[in-house]
Amino acid sequence: MVALKKEMPSKKKRLGLTVDFCKRAKPSYSPVALPWTSYNQSVFIDRIKVFAQAGKGGRGCVSFRREKFVPKGGPDGGDGGRGGDVILRADRHVDNLSNFFYEPIIKAKNGGHGMGKKMHGRSASPMIVKVPVGTIVWQAEYPTSNETARDGLAEPPSTAHQASISALLVDLTCDGKEFVLCRGGTGGKGNVHFKSSQNRAPRQYTEGEEGEQGHFLLELRTIADAGLVGYPNAGKSTLLRKISAARPKVAAYPFTTLHPIIGVVEFPDYCRATIADIPGLIEGAHRGLGLGHEFLRHITRCRILLFVVDIAGSESRNPIEDLANLRREIDLYDPALSKRPWYIIANKMDLPAARENLEALQHRFSTIETAAVSAQTRQGMESLSKKLEKWLAKVPQPQAINPGKTDAISFGN
Repeated sequence: MVALKKEMPSKKKRLGLTVDFCKRAKPSYSPVALPWTSYNQSVFIDRIKVFAQAGKGGRGCVSFRREKFVPKGGPDGGDGGRGGDVILRADRHVDNLSNFFYEPIIKAKNGGHGMGKKMHGRSASPMIVKVPVGTIVWQAEYPTSNETARDGLAEPPSTAHQASISALLVDLTCDGKEFVLCRGGTGGKGNVHFKSSQNRAPRQYTEGEEGEQGHFLLELRTIADAGLVGYPNAGKSTLLRKISAARPKVAAYPFTTLHPIIGVVEFPDYCRATIADIPGLIEGAHRGLGLGHEFLRHITRCRILLFVVDIAGSESRNPIEDLANLRREIDLYDPALSKRPWYIIANKMDLPAARENLEALQHRFSTIETAAVSAQTRQGMESLSKKLEKWLAKVPQPQAINPGKTDAISFGN
């Protein structure tokens, strides 16, 4: 019987087969579904509903001393440890509430149980959650059922639209400021606390207390010295790029700014100021049209308002009518906000018809100071910086919101 010799393929042929197999093979995952895609890096959340629950206290221990040459040693059960607190800490390195979008349930660890030899259970460390500076915490109430409370759901599915705001808890306006959102339960007592002359071998103990829990609304109101308010394509983002180190997106179409962006302006004598670029407003923004209504709350903390108008009317718009509409939208959203000091920034002075429109604007609003600039060519940037420093010097620092006063706020989805 003749044995057949099996011919091995050459190295080049084997490499070709490997490449062909890799081309035909299908990936076992979808790149779009991965949690670390670039989309998640651009999510801006300034209002979120969360459920927080502090840790439960540890259970007390039932134990008796058992040692050689020590008859009837007596009870020596230790107490349980304290449950962990849920603490909110304002951090200037956090700019939005997007972390709570993926983890809306905040739970602290439970305390350790007591042990023999009067050993105390381990107390749980506090759950410290970092939030942006300027976060306001509201107490929310849900008509929860026993099943929902047992499961610990962040939002009951059947009562999602029945939430109500009961109180304003705290306004975190300073970096490093902390607030105990939910306190942990105290630990239970061991049987050593129940001994007496009549009860020398107690077997009683107490369970640890439940930690505080509840639903809360976290709302971010950006803290800035000045706020840029204007129609889309008025040049707010370009202006912010020229006077600060911020780099907002700039494009030739409206609503390129989808969330507030903060820029820092440097003044002489080592002074600085923060400016917030708010997404463009349109007529009817106070009723929820466009993107402005969602972010108008961010200018409620601004000391002054800077209305940026396209003074050249490059998009067939009238700058005087635009400014009047913006003032009306601010007044309809919050009458107290319209009483803040405000100034006019006439942008796009390098385009034709800008001089003529500027004279008409100054004649219409003769009592309001105006800064004529061209953000594209950097015309008037130094003068604007000096005027901005002078304007901010006239206005005192804003005060934090009083927890005793509750503003009207919607808790809908």
